[in-house]
Amino acid sequence: MKTSLEKNLRRAQRMRTRLRKAANGRPRLSVFRSNKHMSVQVIDDAKGVTVASASTLEETFKTGGKTGADKDAAAAIGKLIAERAREKGVTQVVFDRGSYLFHGRVKALADAAREGGLDF
Repeated sequence: MKTSLEKNLRRAQRMRTRLRKAANGRPRLSVFRSNKHMSVQVIDDAKGVTVASASTLEETFKTGGKTGADKDAAAAIGKLIAERAREKGVTQVVFDRGSYLFHGRVKALADAAREGGLDF
């Protein structure tokens, strides 16, 4: 019997394998969600480098008085990552939701990133 952690890792790996095949050289917008915080990275898999990142743990985010565990925080992080990615010249990405369902905070982050100028 597999543990829930093993199932989540397997699901995330399956998702990333499909994304890499369909990416056509586009960077990957990877999401990590915990109970208290969210973080997101734009990763160039061809070069193996992180192009841009944003998290609710950053000092600039904490000064706003927000927590990292709600949809508003996810939307703020989505706008922030879109801004940082555009500064680096990245406008097209593939969305890597990992093992998370496209629902709630993950969906709010994706919608805000699209509004911020990222195309996926």
